[in-house]
Parts: sequence; C-alpha cells; structure tokens
Amino acid sequence: QVQLVESGGGFVQAGGSLRLSCRASGSIFSIHTMAWYRQAPGKQRELVATITSAGGTNYADSVEGRFMISRDNAEITVDLQMNSLNPEDTAVYYCNLRARNALGINFESWGQGTQVTVSS
Repeated sequence: QVQLVESGGGFVQAGGSLRLSCRASGSIFSIHTMAWYRQAPGKQRELVATITSAGGTNYADSVEGRFMISRDNAEITVDLQMNSLNPEDTAVYYCNLRARNALGINFESWGQGTQVTVSS
C-alpha cells in the first residue's frame, strides 16, 4: 500500500508565497512521474505541475513562471513552491504519484489534499 502525505497548505494574502510538500511511502519500485493537481469549488480537478523521474517539468499556463515543482528521489518527496499567489489559486491541492511496484505493476496514487486559500 502506498501513501501520500501532503503538508504546507494554508491561508495567504494575494502576492504571498506558500510551499507544499508531499512524501510518499510504501511499496514503490520506480517512479514515473510526481505531480500536483488542484480543484477549486465547483470546478474540475486540473493539473498544476508535473515532474518526471529525469527531472523534466511541465506547468499549467496559469502558474507558469510563478510556481516551481521539485523532487527528491531518495526521499520520494515532491514540493511545490508557489509565488505571487492570487485568489484564483485558491483550491484544494492534491499530490499525485504514478509509479511501479515491486511486482512490476504500474499504479497511481493520490494524497488526501491540502487547502490553499488566497485572499485579495
């Protein structure tokens, strides 16, 4: 069983910064990608940023240049540094892992979500 535990959400004023962290544990043999998604009230969950095992990154247009995703392969953690936050960034942020277990089975796992609220 794989678990993802997120931390770092909270309340911040527009223009401020927050850093989210996610730590994975359990039966993980190799990692394909780690990512952050978010879901605002009344909206669908959307991809925020992705990082591959090789360190390649991809960002949603709405956060490009403001957010930075990073990972520690040894610790199986992924962070999301969020700068210049605005009220449109308010959402529940979810950590996502796509990996392979020791049996060679590919799987996907989600964290429980952490709330980010940005006031104007």
